[in-house]
Amino acid sequence: MEALRRMILEKGKGIGNDIVKVDMFLNHRIDTALLFEMGQAWADEFREEKPELVLTVEASGIAMAVAAAHALGDIPVVFAKKSATVVQNDDMVQAPVYSFTHKIQNMIRIEKQYLPEGTRVLIIDDFLADGQAVRGLMNLCWQQQAVIVGVGIAIEKGFQPGGKALRESGVHLKSLAVVDGIQDGNIVLRPEDD
Repeated sequence: MEALRRMILEKGKGIGNDIVKVDMFLNHRIDTALLFEMGQAWADEFREEKPELVLTVEASGIAMAVAAAHALGDIPVVFAKKSATVVQNDDMVQAPVYSFTHKIQNMIRIEKQYLPEGTRVLIIDDFLADGQAVRGLMNLCWQQQAVIVGVGIAIEKGFQPGGKALRESGVHLKSLAVVDGIQDGNIVLRPEDD
């Protein structure tokens, strides 16, 4: 997606050889025009799959999930929580997810009532690296016998194995931008045609 690619190149920063810092416009300070354009791009990609719900994990994926859900006709959004709360009941599904950013293992969870059996689910998230978050969200869907219709990612780290593994397993994956690497602090994007 050209607008996202342009923003990554203009405002993104590469740190070391594996960190793509885009918090100036994507996941801390959010460029809302870009956000809704991304939502429309995912809606265009997945509309024929007839998703009934958009699923993400707190917190960075929530705004993107809302934008996609709105563009898909205002379908519901559910986000997996990373910690238990006193208002959650015990009737939930959960799965372990390692956070690359925070370097900790979280147990993500959703109350079963929010992810009904047979629901057609589109998973949306900000980053795809090793695929831990996406696999955790898929695990929640499998536990509830929900139907995963696709995965939408804002930025895929193409130099890490998550995207390749999902594609090889037959998942309908749409990454709006793919980073091939970082060179001297500069983010190198994969050409859109690839």
